Amino acid sequence: MSHCFTLNGSWLGLFGRESLAGDANVSAQGHGFGGFSLAHNVESEAEVDVVINQAVAAGATLVKKPEKVFWGGYSGYFKDLDGHLWEIAHNPLFWVGPQGTDTT
Repeated sequence: MSHCFTLNGSWLGLFGRESLAGDANVSAQGHGFGGFSLAHNVESEAEVDVVINQAVAAGATLVKKPEKVFWGGYSGYFKDLDGHLWEIAHNPLFWVGPQGTDTT
C-alpha cells in the first residue's frame, strides 16, 4: 500500500519497506538500505539516463539500471556518496510539478 501527499510542487510518497526495496532491487534487510529513497522526477526517459549517468560519473553507485517499469514510466536508482538511495524517474501519466506548469 502506498500513499502520496501533495506538498505545493513537491510530493511525499509512502511505500512499505519491502515494496520500495523490491522496486530498487535491494535487500529490505537494512544492509545498505535505510528504508527510504529520495526521488527526482524528470521530463523524459532520456533525461533519466542523463541524470543517472551524471551521478555515476560523479562517484555514485548504479543500483538499478533505468528501465520501463510496471506503473507505465521509466526509472533507475543510484546510491550517492553518503549511501542514500535515489530514484530518477519519468512518469508520462502524471505531472509532478507545480500546478499550472504542465509542459505536456
